[in-house]
Amino acid sequence: MRSRIALTAATVAALAAAATACGPDNSGSAAAAPTAAPTAAPATAPATGAATGSAAPAPTAGGASGGATGGTSAKPSAGGTAKPSAPAPGDKGGQACGANDLTFSAKLEMQAGGYVLITAKAKAGITCTLSGAHPVIAFGSAGIEAANAEQAVGEPITLSGSKAAYAGVNPKSTKSNQAVEFGDVIIAIGSQDPNPVSIPVGSIKVDKPVVTNWHTDPKQAVPGV
Repeated sequence: MRSRIALTAATVAALAAAATACGPDNSGSAAAAPTAAPTAAPATAPATGAATGSAAPAPTAGGASGGATGGTSAKPSAGGTAKPSAPAPGDKGGQACGANDLTFSAKLEMQAGGYVLITAKAKAGITCTLSGAHPVIAFGSAGIEAANAEQAVGEPITLSGSKAAYAGVNPKSTKSNQAVEFGDVIIAIGSQDPNPVSIPVGSIKVDKPVVTNWHTDPKQAVPGV
């Protein structure tokens, strides 16, 4: 009887020892599971980083767009090399006339109460253009200057060879007796002409003179008509 009890006790002890031995092994397996999870997490992170790195070259596409913009900006350069536009009709003579480019003559006319007809021609070998405005006409050292007898400016006139331009000067546009007598007239082509010319016209009385524009027809150069 005692031997059976001892055997039973030995069996229980053996089972308990076996149960104890199995317990630690299961705990160790369970503890290893958390270790596997952290190992998987780093693998995911680098994968995400790699995707981000591949997206980074997208700005390079923007750089290509910038290059296209640079190509567009080259177009104005091509425009800069375009040929200059053709000269205006009034510039076909190649240069503007100055008083020293021309020869002048003056003649007293009796029409319209009397006036001085100025004729201008280009000197030999010169081709130049007169604007359609009036010449600058002055009398004496005091510089009594003639006003414009016309409201509008005419067409430019190119002078060369025998072609002439005409302007008419009314030396006395008033009816008063307060006039100054002069024997010559000063002619300039514009107020900035550095070489005005003085030509004789005979004895004339001057009071508030007026002058027409340049014309190709002397009949159009009659002041007051």
